[in-house]
Amino acid sequence: MLGGFCLCCLPGRSGAAFAADGPFATQEVGEGVHIRRGVDEDATSSNEDAIANIGFIIGRDGVLVTDPGGSLIDGQNLRATIRQKTQAPIKYVVMSHIHPDHIFGAGAFLQDQPIFVGHHALAEAMRQRGAYYQGVLADIVGADRAGQIVQPTLEVKETALLDLGDRIVSAHAHAPAHTTCDLSMIDQKTGILLPADLVFVNRAPSLDGSLQGWLKELASLKAIAAPRAVPGHGPVAIDWPAGAADIERYLTTLRNDVKQAIADGVDIDQAEKKAAQSESGNWKLFEDYNERNVIAAYKELEWQ
Repeated sequence: MLGGFCLCCLPGRSGAAFAADGPFATQEVGEGVHIRRGVDEDATSSNEDAIANIGFIIGRDGVLVTDPGGSLIDGQNLRATIRQKTQAPIKYVVMSHIHPDHIFGAGAFLQDQPIFVGHHALAEAMRQRGAYYQGVLADIVGADRAGQIVQPTLEVKETALLDLGDRIVSAHAHAPAHTTCDLSMIDQKTGILLPADLVFVNRAPSLDGSLQGWLKELASLKAIAAPRAVPGHGPVAIDWPAGAADIERYLTTLRNDVKQAIADGVDIDQAEKKAAQSESGNWKLFEDYNERNVIAAYKELEWQ
């Protein structure tokens, strides 16, 4: 059963050191919205699984963490970065979905006693996959640096309003798309959209939920009148909705190619080598993820 799970970002090849322990650089992409750009790699002992775009939003009455990082060390470094900017209480830690690079830093914030926010299906995904993901991550970065599973204490079924005093951040639960437990946010003060891994830029997407669902949820996100968005991987901010063009094209190509393969009687082993190959020059780590995506898409579409 575990063999069918997406191991987004686990494990990876060795790479250059990411950063020393301690605060790291962020960019303020909107007033009070600070984002760290993750490296375009899979998890390694060198990068501490600090590969996702993560950050924080500072309000008058507190701070919201928007994904706590990919390991305990990544989370500790994020917390140190926050404390360079503000001593306001950390009120919310949002975990956007199940993948390791977005959740294993949560333990660094337990001392703050925040509300841990997640999709209503996140806890079940953690129960199914958490121990396995933790074991793989521990093998890569070390058991003392990997981090622990922290269950959400606020489960979002549709929408939740997260109050920071002078600003509200709205969290929205999505139907299966990138994963089965995707959460996006909108900072109502700046209008910035934070879709997490519902939007990839430059780095190859990973399909771990529903291809058809992802295209549907992406269309809904594109209808949001946001000036900018913070993708889960890629630049810290992109114009919106123009910045969604690449991932929409890739997912559409993947769907169309797999549908055609099924219609032509091409079996899954052949399809995985051919579908969406027109996209190969457009994405980093394409060879690591596209065949997995084709297999997942084929299994979803073959009975439709």
